Formats: sequence, structure tokens, C-alpha cells
Amino acid sequence: MKILMFGRGVISATYGWALERAGHQVEFYVRPGRTAAYGEAIDLDLLDTRRRPWGKRVAERWSVRYRESLEPDHDFDLIVLSVQHYNFAEAAAFLGPRVGGATVLVFNNLWVEPLTATEHLPADQVAWGFPGAGGGFGDDGALRAALLPVVFFGTLDRPPTARERAVRQVFRGAGFRIRENSDFRGWLSIHFVQNAGLHTQSLRRGSLSTLTPGDVREAILAIRELLPLVEARGVDLRRHRTDLRPFTAPVWLAAPALAWLLGRFPPMRRVTQAHANPEELRAICRDTLAEARRLGVQVPRLEAAEPYFAAASTT
Repeated sequence: MKILMFGRGVISATYGWALERAGHQVEFYVRPGRTAAYGEAIDLDLLDTRRRPWGKRVAERWSVRYRESLEPDHDFDLIVLSVQHYNFAEAAAFLGPRVGGATVLVFNNLWVEPLTATEHLPADQVAWGFPGAGGGFGDDGALRAALLPVVFFGTLDRPPTARERAVRQVFRGAGFRIRENSDFRGWLSIHFVQNAGLHTQSLRRGSLSTLTPGDVREAILAIRELLPLVEARGVDLRRHRTDLRPFTAPVWLAAPALAWLLGRFPPMRRVTQAHANPEELRAICRDTLAEARRLGVQVPRLEAAEPYFAAASTT
């Protein structure tokens, strides 16, 4: 399959590498002028956990192919769209008239309504997913990330189409396990507020990897305060009991377990330590708080954390 990764962010680069290693032809769309700035290769330092729970380290210089233009008559089969959530509208508007015959995998954190977010894309060519990976590019330009074994896919209350099934097979063929959810709109909202709750503490401490069990306890309580906000957006939480279990379990049990996972389990520690875009975290908290105020939902712990995320701009 011929695959275009939209942009050269952490998710695009990490999964681009995995998909190319699975035998697919992978290219990156980047803004004009970026090819020269990026150079012809990416220095990778990955912890790949698809076959080993604690991960296999991959350190290599990976030669990549870029393109700085995209015409509608291209021959890509799949376009993977993963950008910062506050850049998604611009990216989707640009991509809309250039989709051609490709399937677009929306592989993205989103807070706006999914159908609104993708209004510029052909609806019958969109697939919904979410990555199980993370990390960051260091000051030296090297990508340090962890590639987790699970990739999340879903639909908006309908069975997967043939296009969507084909995308899932691409990831299965690359060694990933698929976790499916038929209410992906609700799944995205829950994931977004889980991030917001965790970042009430990570922005204060500087990293998720340094959170103490006490910090994680406060984060879990912040997430619980945000669940009524998700319900106010029309999400039935009963459909997501499994995803919510780490945050609805007794806090005396969940807090130390999650603190250990974030700070001591090597793949998650790699994700939390290497993340290099604090503005993304601030924007998640700002957007969540703005929605809570709009809907009149009380979120005292997120309100109390506002000094840590209110000042920065998303531009």
C-alpha cells in the first residue's frame, strides 16, 4: 500500500517507520521548504513493545521520502492525519480538496465534534483511529519514542466500512493489536478529559513521569470531576466502563498503580519523559475548561490549575 503521513510529527514518524518496515511505501507531506530543513533521514531511538512488553530498543538512522506538494490525482491509498488538535481544522481544510481516492485515517486527539472537525473531508473516505505511541524530538533532532502494541479504532455508531476494515488490516499486518469502539465520538471526549485531568498535575510538576502517588490521586479526582462534562456533551459513560476503570477504581489502589506505570514502566516512562510540546498540554486544559464554563459544569480542580496553563498562546 502507498501511504502518505501528513506532517512529520512524532506520531507520523513513529508509525511511518513501523508501516514501512511492514512492507508499505511511505512518504511524508511537509510544508514547502521543510525538506531541506529536516534532511534526508530521521535519527530514531525507539522502544518497540509490539512483541516484548518491556520493549525492544531500535536505534537507527532512517532514510525517509518527503513531498512538499499534493495534487488531487495522486496515487496514495491511505493518508494518515495526525497533528496537534488545535491545528486539525487547518490541516483538514488543506487536505479536503487533495484527498483524491485515498482513505484518510484521522489519527488524532480531538475535542470538537468529529463530524464538524472533518467537514472538509469526504465522509465516505474517513476512518477513525487513535495511536498508542508517544515521545518527542530532542534538541538534537532525534526522535525518542515508545511504540505500544495497541492501536485504537472505532466508528460513529455504525459497522466499519470496507475502507475502514482495510485500514485495520494494514495495522494488524504491521504487528499491532486492534482495540475497537463503536462510540468513537464518546471515546475521544473521554480520552481528552483524561489528558486534561492528568495535566493539571504534570504541568505543575513538569512531567508525567515525576508524579507522586499523591499527585496522581489529585489527577484522578480531577478526571472524575470532568466526567459530568463528558456527559453534558451527550456521551453515555456506560458504554465506556472498561476505558474508565483506571479512573473509577478505588483511588487508594489506582493512584500508586498509575504513578508506577507513568514513572517506572519503561515504555510509558519513555513516552512521558520524551514529550516535548508543553503547549499541547496547556491547550488541552484550556479547551476543556472553556467547554466546562460554556456548559456550566463545575470543575474545581481544573479551575485551580488554571495558572499553569492560562498564559500561553496556541499560535
